[in-house]
Amino acid sequence: MANETDLNSQELVASPKRVDHPGMTGVGPAPPHREFLGRWLSIGIVAAALLVGTIAFYKTTRFPRTDDATVVANLIGIAPQVEGPLVKLPVHDNQFVRKGELLFEIDDRPYQYALERALSEQAALEGQIQDEQRRIAALKSAVLVAEANIRSTEAEITAAEKAITRAEAEWQYASNNLHRLEPLLSKQFVTPDDIDKAKTSEISRQQALREAQAQLVLSQTKRTSASSQHEQAANAVTTLEPLINQRGAKAAAVKKARYDLDNCRVYAPFDARVTNLTISEGAYAHSGQEMFLLIDARHWWAIANFREGQLEHVKPGMRADVYVMSKPDRRFVGIVDSIGFGVTPDADVIGRFQSGLPDVQRTLNWVHLASRYPVRVRVEDPEPELFRVSESAVVVIRKR
Repeated sequence: MANETDLNSQELVASPKRVDHPGMTGVGPAPPHREFLGRWLSIGIVAAALLVGTIAFYKTTRFPRTDDATVVANLIGIAPQVEGPLVKLPVHDNQFVRKGELLFEIDDRPYQYALERALSEQAALEGQIQDEQRRIAALKSAVLVAEANIRSTEAEITAAEKAITRAEAEWQYASNNLHRLEPLLSKQFVTPDDIDKAKTSEISRQQALREAQAQLVLSQTKRTSASSQHEQAANAVTTLEPLINQRGAKAAAVKKARYDLDNCRVYAPFDARVTNLTISEGAYAHSGQEMFLLIDARHWWAIANFREGQLEHVKPGMRADVYVMSKPDRRFVGIVDSIGFGVTPDADVIGRFQSGLPDVQRTLNWVHLASRYPVRVRVEDPEPELFRVSESAVVVIRKR
């Protein structure tokens, strides 16, 4: 009985029970063509996966892509070069301004007064120079007159000396004639009248000599006086150099005053967007103190951080596609401007740079992460309404 029971069990196991389903007459082995189709379908799926993986690897290698990118633009701080209360502030925060639009205006009345004062001082200096020129001309004329007087007195001295010489000769002749005639009077060779005439002649010639000598002394005195006047007039003549040298300072003061006056009105240096404006009309603006920022809307860049293994496929001048997260379906064309050559070292990997011995961390990273370097991509024809500083972006490098 036991053997029969085991035999029946083996038959049941060896012969599976047939199950009938509605609409089926029976279940048999799969047809050969279905096995062939399934085998080729599996091969096709594997081949397609390999092809897609190869294409993806090729594109990511030859055309590097990264979503670790940030939109940047140039920023400048707007600070007044003069100080004073704000009388006009026609811009508001986040406003787009065109080149040449007025940004703000400072009360210019003190600087207008300063310009008028500088112009007045400059005009006063010019008048002083003209007065000094006339005075110097008059002094030079006085010097010329003194020189003429010196020449005149020298001529008088020469004439006086000649007159003295002539008067001395005549007096000497009259004196000798008198002394020759006086002994002849006792012998009655001459008359008393002849003696009187000789005495009179001798006295007159002596008087003429004294007058000539007095004239010489007078002429010498005149020459001394004329020489003194000439020296005084010559010393009084000054130059215009000290006054002329002040022209530069006065002109610089006028330029500085006009420069300050012009800086009371500040205009946009380029197309830009105003940001971080935290001041209003009536506030006192201080020279050199930043009032707000301008974002240069003329040029935008995407700073894309690529892995170091991708940099060999990135060259300056290559074209790139830039997508911003505010409108990811819009593609912007860019040009690679430059590739970064340095980033801050990771202190956990190489330690910290400090004096003394190197500080090396006792760590072991089994997974080595590639460093990323910034690639600067200039965006062509950006839309000012879409681009914002520090906005996330995706960059794909294309061929030239």
